[in-house]
Amino acid sequence: MAWRIDGVLESIGLKASVRTGMALSGGGARGFVHVGVLMAFERFGIRPDIISGVSAGSIAAVLYAAGISPLQIIECFASNPKFGDFTDWALPKSSFLKMTKFEKLLDSWLPVSRLEELQIPTVICATDFDHGKSVGWSKGEIVPRVVASCSIPIIFPPVRINGTHYVDGGVLRNLPAWAIRKNCTVLYGSNCSPLSRNYSYKNSMLDIALRSYSLMAKSNIIQDLALCDYVIQAPEVAHYKTFDLSSIRKLVTLGYDTACKMLETVL
Repeated sequence: MAWRIDGVLESIGLKASVRTGMALSGGGARGFVHVGVLMAFERFGIRPDIISGVSAGSIAAVLYAAGISPLQIIECFASNPKFGDFTDWALPKSSFLKMTKFEKLLDSWLPVSRLEELQIPTVICATDFDHGKSVGWSKGEIVPRVVASCSIPIIFPPVRINGTHYVDGGVLRNLPAWAIRKNCTVLYGSNCSPLSRNYSYKNSMLDIALRSYSLMAKSNIIQDLALCDYVIQAPEVAHYKTFDLSSIRKLVTLGYDTACKMLETVL
């Protein structure tokens, strides 16, 4: 498996020997689990020195790294409670949906526009669709890179950055532990995409695409789970739908409770 980091992490002070890292997986709306995890870490006085994120994890990563509190993150999305508030239908040439609305909202929420301006060093991971590689960005414009990281193939169109097409980071590596493992001594992984084994088949292209994506993410996450010192994951997350924003607070609570239980045993 090939991958690369676009950005010199050492240039932003990541050579120190003691660093706490946090890797946040993809998972659609289930990514609100990450917000609860971040709340739990704050309760225990832990602030990550570096964060990496894929797809939904990239959204949580950049918002938190920009200084937006977990409660503020919840409010950002609670004021737009429907998935349709973030997407538009697209002509079915390369995708069903497009994220124009979400791009504008994310840009309005963020106090900075570039990754290197964030308060916490952050690596956003996506899949280089043209060359078949996982990539991690630690510099550059935030919004297009987050959108690229979230662009599940078929559902959303690839994002073109500097002449290259990118899609959801979960296609190859759904938990971006690989992107920051060398830059931290303790790495926590938050996995919000366990696979549901009670799947009920639906004869829908959208549903088939989402299930296929979930199967890919399940198989490619194993190597990155092994890179983490501690993993936070709740099997109950599998009961929530990828694009259902009606259970935000339940997911946050689930992430918070799961992380607190884990931290109580290791600290």
